[in-house]
Amino acid sequence: MTRRRLVIVLAAVLVVLLGAAAAVGVWWWTSRPQAKLGSSTIEFVPTQPTVKPPPPQEPLPWPQFGYDDARTHFTPVHEHRPPFARLWSVLAGAYVEFPASVAGGRVFVAQEEGRLFAVDAETGKILWNRQYSNCSASSPLVHDGVVYMAFLPRPCPHGPRGLPGLVVGVDAKTGKEVWRFTGSGASESSLLAVGGLLYFGSWDHKVYAVDIRTRKVRWATETDAEIDSSPAYEGGTIYIGTNGGSMYALNAHTGAVRWQSHSYSHFPRGREYFYATPTVAYGRVFAGNTDGWVYAYGAKTGHLLWAQQAGTYVYTAPAVWNQTVYVGSYDGKVYAFDAATGRLRWTYEASGSIHGAPTVMAGLVYFSVCGTCGTRTGVRYAKKGRPGTFALDARTGKLVWTFWDGRYSPVVADEKRVYLMGRARVWGLEPCPKLWSPTRTRPYRALLPHC
Repeated sequence: MTRRRLVIVLAAVLVVLLGAAAAVGVWWWTSRPQAKLGSSTIEFVPTQPTVKPPPPQEPLPWPQFGYDDARTHFTPVHEHRPPFARLWSVLAGAYVEFPASVAGGRVFVAQEEGRLFAVDAETGKILWNRQYSNCSASSPLVHDGVVYMAFLPRPCPHGPRGLPGLVVGVDAKTGKEVWRFTGSGASESSLLAVGGLLYFGSWDHKVYAVDIRTRKVRWATETDAEIDSSPAYEGGTIYIGTNGGSMYALNAHTGAVRWQSHSYSHFPRGREYFYATPTVAYGRVFAGNTDGWVYAYGAKTGHLLWAQQAGTYVYTAPAVWNQTVYVGSYDGKVYAFDAATGRLRWTYEASGSIHGAPTVMAGLVYFSVCGTCGTRTGVRYAKKGRPGTFALDARTGKLVWTFWDGRYSPVVADEKRVYLMGRARVWGLEPCPKLWSPTRTRPYRALLPHC
């Protein structure tokens, strides 16, 4: 082939490739996911309470991940605000990715390397300690005097798939193991107990309902992918997301699929994870996806009611309060969306990427900055910066309080104190209500030696 003919052939091939690239570009641009706004009149219950306080005869201050069965991450019974004084701190020995649970004057903590322990809420004294050879990536569940915990195979934090899981229950007072279940795949779900059944998702693609009394599987429903998310419950239905980008609503008694909905499909990656636990409120299911979008589905129908982009990756479970949905993103921002329409109410620029779920208490939204999450492995932007724990005015996004320790999850509380999850340490904090000022212009910082 002469040089002139070769040039003509190469030019023709280049034209074809450019044409194909242009066609793909046009297809992507016209079919890319679009923001969708919702309505305050369609599948929205504005008067529905987001949380029902626990009955006074059984005061469980913070028994599980997300506070309540619907996982709202909002407490209606605690009015603690900064500034805070330090009472005690306890080293966990490894990362504390998920928040502690609180009941009966004790704080129950699970750290990444399989250590589960109880701390006296008043003094910070460790009351009992159990070390498992497995890993943990969820919060303890306190139910009827027993602390339930799901474990994963080593190596931490990403053990091999295909191995059996382990769920244990230990006596909340003594730490003695009183319950064990191994008939499922490995689980990093924060467990949920409703009506005598223990619910969780598994790496083997199934959602399990285990009878607490008999320790037998009541039902196990197959889904489309691995499950890293945790179940939420409302009105006889279990809601849970999968790594296949699906959101499921299951009959809590039978496991039958009531509906299955999806996240957006993104070129070229397809659907990404519902790693975060969904939140149920106002007749809707709110969920963040690692694709960087927040979705709102009708709790009864599964219809996509609104979808809004929130930065680059959303690993945080939503907190819901005052008809507002709060999430953090790996782009280093906290986003507040109108629960009815999905319209953005405000954003706050934090120091780095945000991984753990926010907490709403007494009109403030607390969150922790990871600072390095997503900066080494992500293909999209993740902000690298100083970690710590922060509190914002939940209505305006104004910074109210900062503290230097924190990485994943922020705070839980009981009727007297606040408990903060540091990077590898748990802090017991005393609120100083006489020093709180709603008109203060500068944020409260760090901790006081005493009130």
